[in-house]
Amino acid sequence: MVIDGPSPLELDDIQRGVLHPRPSPYVGTYLLLRIADRRVGRALLQQLIPVIASAADPMNPEGDTWVSVSLTFQGLRALGVPEDSLASFPLEFRQGMAARAATLGDVDESSPVHWEKPFGTGNVHVAVVALSPDEARRDALLRRVERAYPPVEGVRVMYRQDAHVLASGREPFGFKDGIGQPAVEGSPIMGSNRLECALKAGEFVLGHRDETGELAATPQPDVLGRNGTYVVFRKLHQRVAAFRQYLRSNADGAEEQTLLSAKMMGRWPSGAPLVLAPDHDEPALGQDRARNNEFVYHDDDLKGLRCPAGAHARRANPRDAFKDELIGINRLHRMIRRSTTYGPPLPEGVLEDDGADRGIVFVAVGAHLKRQFEFVQTQWVNDGIFRGAPGEKDPIVGPNDGTGAFTIPRQPVRRRIGGLPRFVINRGGEYCFTPGLRALAWLAELDT
Repeated sequence: MVIDGPSPLELDDIQRGVLHPRPSPYVGTYLLLRIADRRVGRALLQQLIPVIASAADPMNPEGDTWVSVSLTFQGLRALGVPEDSLASFPLEFRQGMAARAATLGDVDESSPVHWEKPFGTGNVHVAVVALSPDEARRDALLRRVERAYPPVEGVRVMYRQDAHVLASGREPFGFKDGIGQPAVEGSPIMGSNRLECALKAGEFVLGHRDETGELAATPQPDVLGRNGTYVVFRKLHQRVAAFRQYLRSNADGAEEQTLLSAKMMGRWPSGAPLVLAPDHDEPALGQDRARNNEFVYHDDDLKGLRCPAGAHARRANPRDAFKDELIGINRLHRMIRRSTTYGPPLPEGVLEDDGADRGIVFVAVGAHLKRQFEFVQTQWVNDGIFRGAPGEKDPIVGPNDGTGAFTIPRQPVRRRIGGLPRFVINRGGEYCFTPGLRALAWLAELDT
């Protein structure tokens, strides 16, 4: 089969948040809206389009600032998208995240019956994200968004979640976040690992060839699907006190606790990877964007003596770990991550839960919900079969129940710790479709 060369990305039609990283530092707001009147919903989109930056717009030298707009399957239906077009979307998107909860490991406390409303109710139709380097510019963005609300009944804000980088620059468990991002062929944004070749654009943008050499199934008509993508949105509450208690129960002293937490995460708190800094944290390495993600596993740490195969970071992105078995398999499961933190930090040294809600707004971008997010979640995060440890789940975000275990390879004898509880609870989530700008105009002009 002859595969055509890559077609250039139509950056002026792709929403900026798909390819451009969030600002650093950042503040953000997530708004979830319900459409009660399709005509008013279309008018809303018409007013929002001028607020949305494209991937082609010049970057502000003071920090990237942007708004993105996505729709759930129920949102597309509420806008009056014809049924034949709705049927052209993939099954997992049509069903929605709540319907697939058992498969994703969203059970017990993470079950949709416990989710914050309106997640999983069918009443989330539009998701608007505003991200900026500071509150002043974020608020200015939000004022522009709010002016797009029609002054009549028909569109209602159902939910608001604010997010911000903590003063430490780390996520609530205490680790630097948002380090590893793939390079996308045709994108102006560099990837974070120079040892990794750029991925085909079709892994993240519909209408372009992906790593299989094919075009992903694109929603129809073509104007609706082309240059769009899918976004996974999950509000993940983190049990920071429980995490600290677990470390204290399984390691002696502060240094040993930090080491254990790094083995579970796959990186030191500074962001320095265990593969490059196996013995102690190296903050300078963690801050060095040119080096803190420049490593592989198969060639640098095949047996996991530096970074355990079951560590969170290695599960989420095994890099070249399967090179001997299935060349390139990891390239079929990469995602672009746009996660942010929310809530106040738990003060250093505190071991009791203070009742505050804190965690990560997990956001992942990809053109293939099933073989990207759902595969990683079910096969690599929730299951240990891929690495010969079927009884183990991800030690940080896996659905552990107090009987979980985690293996740390060592010589001459490995260490296996048990009693892993669930440290992360899903408080709700949605699958969204992020249309291209021309698709948003098409949706706004529907006359059904």
